[in-house]
Amino acid sequence: MTPDPNPNPTPAEEPTGPGRDAGAGRDAGAGRDAGGDAGAGAGRDAGAGAGRDEATAALGAAEGAEAADAVGAHTTATGTRTLAAVTHAAFFLLLGASVARFLLHHPGEPRTPWVIALGATLALLYVLGPAVGAAPTLRRLLWLGVVVATWVVLVLLAPSFAWCAVPLFYTALRTLPPRAAVVLVALLTALVVAAQLRLSPSFDPNLLLAPPAVAALATAVFVHMERQTRAQRTLIDDLIRTRRELAATERREGTLAERQRLSMEIHDTLAQHLSSQQMLLQAADRTWDSDPATARAHVRTATDTAARGLAEARRLVHDLAPPELAGGGRLADALRALDAGPDIEVRFHLEGTPAALPDRAESALLRIAQGALANVREHSGARTAALTLSFLGDQVVLDVADDGHGFTEPREPRADAPGRGHGLPAIRARVRQLGGTVTLESAPGEGTVLSAAIPLEPVR
Repeated sequence: MTPDPNPNPTPAEEPTGPGRDAGAGRDAGAGRDAGGDAGAGAGRDAGAGAGRDEATAALGAAEGAEAADAVGAHTTATGTRTLAAVTHAAFFLLLGASVARFLLHHPGEPRTPWVIALGATLALLYVLGPAVGAAPTLRRLLWLGVVVATWVVLVLLAPSFAWCAVPLFYTALRTLPPRAAVVLVALLTALVVAAQLRLSPSFDPNLLLAPPAVAALATAVFVHMERQTRAQRTLIDDLIRTRRELAATERREGTLAERQRLSMEIHDTLAQHLSSQQMLLQAADRTWDSDPATARAHVRTATDTAARGLAEARRLVHDLAPPELAGGGRLADALRALDAGPDIEVRFHLEGTPAALPDRAESALLRIAQGALANVREHSGARTAALTLSFLGDQVVLDVADDGHGFTEPREPRADAPGRGHGLPAIRARVRQLGGTVTLESAPGEGTVLSAAIPLEPVR
């Protein structure tokens, strides 16, 4: 220690000497203890609440964006499937009625085998339609051309098959560009009119006007539905984009609020403790030779201040831990309390003798389980999921299995792979930080099993 430069101060100098330092140290410690702890506790509680509110708002915005995306996709898919089902049913109903009418009115004619063969060919071609895809590719266009050509030959042989053109209207409108589809619909309508006039023993104006009216109505309804679908898709896309922007904004605000809270916590607790320790140790240094008793008192006070600072630091770390593990909660209990939504049953199994885990490992395993169950809920279509926590001596393993539809896992996961979620990359990153490994086993129709293994010995 450096000796005090003025070991015998005069009365006038005493306010600036070691007595003042000791008093200042005690006042700093006492003042901080009396008001600082209460203020820090209140600030911590208020800041933690604000930070959690921001995080909750961000999570709600993100979940809202995903929900809007899911609703939009579900609505569009449902409408498309409904229209396709109605069109297919109408086609086969009209085709069957046409075959029955032809056989009733023209039994035993030489053209009957040809009509039946062409009818079966048309049905087979129509059934093969979904196999060539719905997009207007070259295969789809060739398929439509063959179907229309077969139908034209069939109508020339048996005009009663003319009304099978109505479902073909929708097929053409869904496959071709609008102008080309309207031209094809007009040609099919003209052929329907000619076929109906051939069947009529005398001229009937209804046969001349009804087919164009039906074709115009079908085209107008389809075009209106397409416009409504496009408008709905645009609105949904705008909603999704807005919700995602809101979610990003909420995340940024939550991050900034949490950073501000932590900075205030550190300033009001750890920084004040360190400042008090510095003042006390400086006072002890000045009085070490002249007044050893006072110096030792300063050192003891600094030790107490350091202990309180350590306690505050531990409380800060505790505030950053998952709330499920707060208050000394057990990892097994936190995992047992997880769920994946009202439609999925989650079961928990504990294997082996539980061992004490570092807080970081417990927090990571809990977050991994939550992320995996979120993937199960959003993507798997599963009815049940199982969480298994296994203590295997040198490592702890968390398995998350579901009975969903599964998927084909790429050999090398890519960071730029398309997809909406970030669950698997986040899980791999958490486990990699702890020196562990992640394995994923899945196959279409056989569910998915995710396994995260973390060594119990710290990685050096």
